Amino acid sequence: MDENINTIHVLFIAAEAEPFIKIGGLGDVAGALPKTIRKLSERSSGDYGIDIRLVIPYHADIKKKSFAIEKIANFQVDSISGQVPCEVYYSNQNGLPVYLLDSLAINNNSPVYHADPLLDGMKYIFFSKACLELTKHLKWPIDILHANDWHTASAVYALKTTYKRDPFFKDTKTILSLHNLPFMGFGAQDALTKYALSPGNDPYLPDWAKHSPLPLGLLTADKIIAVSPNYAKEILTPEFGCGLESFLQTRSSKIMGILNGIDTNIWNPIQDNEIICKYDSGTLTSKSKNKTALQAAFNLEISQEIPLLTLISRMDPQKGVDIAIRGLQTCINESWQAIILGTGNPVIEQMANDLANKHPTHIKTVTKFDAHLAHQLYAGSDIFLMPSRYEPCGISQMISMNYGTIPVARATGGLADTINNYKSNRADSTGFLFTKPYPSAFKCSLQRALKLFYQKDVWLRLQRNGMHQDFSWNKSAASYIQVYRSLIN
Repeated sequence: MDENINTIHVLFIAAEAEPFIKIGGLGDVAGALPKTIRKLSERSSGDYGIDIRLVIPYHADIKKKSFAIEKIANFQVDSISGQVPCEVYYSNQNGLPVYLLDSLAINNNSPVYHADPLLDGMKYIFFSKACLELTKHLKWPIDILHANDWHTASAVYALKTTYKRDPFFKDTKTILSLHNLPFMGFGAQDALTKYALSPGNDPYLPDWAKHSPLPLGLLTADKIIAVSPNYAKEILTPEFGCGLESFLQTRSSKIMGILNGIDTNIWNPIQDNEIICKYDSGTLTSKSKNKTALQAAFNLEISQEIPLLTLISRMDPQKGVDIAIRGLQTCINESWQAIILGTGNPVIEQMANDLANKHPTHIKTVTKFDAHLAHQLYAGSDIFLMPSRYEPCGISQMISMNYGTIPVARATGGLADTINNYKSNRADSTGFLFTKPYPSAFKCSLQRALKLFYQKDVWLRLQRNGMHQDFSWNKSAASYIQVYRSLIN
């Protein structure tokens, strides 16, 4: 990108990023958003171009893969026990500069996320501080530091405290993207101390939060961006604020929400090579071939007149899989079939397996991660279940709508932002929402969907409405570019 006075320099830092490493949704975001921002700003005629660069740790698992990566530098990071060496590696991903930082403090053949919070804290507090030192070593002053979740939040805090008087960062603004508030980096207190980051002193910050990276980042960020507009509001309430709601209310003028996107090249039924029959909103009758293939593969009765439900999820209380299981139990005598795919909490896995074993003609359960099967389920099912207790953004509901599969979901976070709840007089409806995280509320919403399934003209309109939504990363990236430019202006 051409360097000129109208270029905004952005350092985007995260714990994981596709295609290098992906553990959860953050990997999708960090892999897609910076790349899309860079490309979009190059094509736009706005006031400022965006020179955005990505930094992630050089995890042990990345070293096992075949990426074009070269070592470019070494530098030191200060700690109270002396300087800690850091190595810098570089890769270019479709025009996006990517730096990978390596050190015994980061790697040491460790997993991306430690089970031990002390080790995780040591890894990510070092990484956060090393990201700041990287920009100095590269002699690349940044206009914006864009951090993500607790793993990099301490970089925001360090910039506003330890580096406050450093002339290199005198004009740097900070953004902290909030993907999942409950994960605050508890257990990182010793790491903060080791890297000379003092506790927070804001009177509105609870005492228990003054030693944790995410609250400290939230305390000092110039802009806090939740991953959906609705989640940005929810975190200000006791139900979703995790004990920080009163503190966050004092920062409400800094908080906003921008929806994540999905990769519409990968999740697109007209070009998806993972499914039996490709289709689009104009050829939805071809979707039925994918349903027939699923019913045959899972030994379910083959019929287009029986609604096929799917649930694709991490087996976790947050995802409300237990809510769906209990709700399905109460309407087992109705005409429907269901396939559940996911792995995680052993208790919830067992609940799903028990339900399938008890009702084998109704329900099938697959307790593993299977990306190929996920594509087939999105394409072949009629109704997608997403009963999350909370969902900061969520992408499964967007994918399901892209495939003409109607979501039944709880009205929380990004689910409420992306699904237009069905009402008989609402022409833009795309799915069905329920408010309370109870099996009875889920059942009521599901039964509304099952009833509408047989009204083919209404159902077809719902499918097409969902398929015509714009869930691309371009839309999200354009919003982030606006934020970058507004911070600089």
